[in-house]
Amino acid sequence: MLSGSCSFNLWKVVVDWDEATVHRVRFLKTADAGSVPVQFTKFLAGKGTDFYPLTSSALLGDSVYARIYREVSKIPYGKTKTYAEIAEAAGTHARVVGNAMSRNPTPLIIPCHRVVGTDGLGGFSPDIEIKKALLAMEKKIVKLQK
Repeated sequence: MLSGSCSFNLWKVVVDWDEATVHRVRFLKTADAGSVPVQFTKFLAGKGTDFYPLTSSALLGDSVYARIYREVSKIPYGKTKTYAEIAEAAGTHARVVGNAMSRNPTPLIIPCHRVVGTDGLGGFSPDIEIKKALLAMEKKIVKLQK
């Protein structure tokens, strides 16, 4: 397995992957240098809107979390859906979606930052400011593309 990091604002984005499968993505204050798939550096610089052909190992199987992650993966760049909308599509409850998002092993690949509450942003680990920055970046890029 390979591991590396790139920057997003004041954070280091640490990626663990092999071939086209990403196994873990973490946002840390510090991290060892190392290369990451180019899709990450492009995305985080606002120059890419997807991670193709990369995929997440968390999408495999038929567990409720895998079903939730597949639904979240369908949210288009620059758009959001609520926890309740994802829950309905995955056949579960909004709280289960929140739990799945808090345990998402591959944020960005599974864009949990695009899942919001009906009355606010919801959460994002390790810092809600990352979610705000990702959503603002996507909104800006979508606006520029029009």
